[in-house]
Amino acid sequence: MRILYVGPLWEGCTSLQRLRAMQELGHEVLALDTEPPHVRRKMWRLRDRLLQKLLGPRDLAGINRRLKEAVRASSPQVLWLDKALAVKARLLRELKALFPRMLIVGYSPDDMARRHNQSREFLKGLRHYDLYFSTKSYNVAELKALGARQVVFVPSAYDPYVHRPQAVPPRERLRLGGPVGFIGDYEAPRAQALLYLATGGIKVRVWGPNWLRKCRLRHPNLRLEGRPLWGQEYAQAIASFDINLCFLKRSNRDLHTTRSMEIPASGGFMLAERSPEHLAFFQEGTEAEFFDSHQEMLQKVRYYLRHPQQRAQVARAGRLRCIRGGYSNHRRLRWMLKILQELLDGAG
Repeated sequence: MRILYVGPLWEGCTSLQRLRAMQELGHEVLALDTEPPHVRRKMWRLRDRLLQKLLGPRDLAGINRRLKEAVRASSPQVLWLDKALAVKARLLRELKALFPRMLIVGYSPDDMARRHNQSREFLKGLRHYDLYFSTKSYNVAELKALGARQVVFVPSAYDPYVHRPQAVPPRERLRLGGPVGFIGDYEAPRAQALLYLATGGIKVRVWGPNWLRKCRLRHPNLRLEGRPLWGQEYAQAIASFDINLCFLKRSNRDLHTTRSMEIPASGGFMLAERSPEHLAFFQEGTEAEFFDSHQEMLQKVRYYLRHPQQRAQVARAGRLRCIRGGYSNHRRLRWMLKILQELLDGAG
């Protein structure tokens, strides 16, 4: 299958991991990066962050011009848009008219029914997508109501080359890990939960963006590193924590997240917020642990810190569930691309 893949392609990004999985599955994939280094540098500047907040996502990478040229030059069977918010609706309409047999396919790991994940062009262009893949089960009906013709739920995935058990040297374990850790963005409910652990006598370490800027809560047991971890360093940090916390993102209305798959796939012990989807993916107490309240979270942290053998047994079972359950990018994409091939075959 000839695929033109449009999305952020920096090292450690899940979009790049999906692209590589497509290539390894034997597909011919041409890629356009929506966030090359010079664009990523701009995106982190205060002025550009304010402009994006006011004006919405801007085409800093010139993706519309490059996309039009690439489609004309390569005649792909599938145009894959990985949360490409700056792609203009009129360009999708034009490409669909020029190449009516080409499938326009969308994918996003975020809650695309929420305004902060959308753009004006995304909403206008939804009706031009032949199919949209969403990792949010509740987005299926919502995206259809916004104009999408066909929406398919696909759970999040892990990269088998990145998210795998690994031996971390003692110096690196000391640099990255500790008894209890969380890797992810700041949200106020997460901060409250971490403070509860800290005041309960648990040493907690946090990696991720915005914590030093937004979190006003401080405690001697709460260590905020203030930067994100990506790729191999992210997987090493998972391996360096005795207990990895997995919070669901309130702003995404998460029932599970990519971290839900990445932590156990990396061989880490996962203590996550209880949800119907988490309980469907992992058996509680055997393949992962879950909590509903701060009190239950603290109780389970204390228990599993005192029982390292049981903790290791749960972590091993969680990784095995990821493998046997087909939670990898390769298995998920094989299924998604089979759907696309059937659509192409049906179109003649």
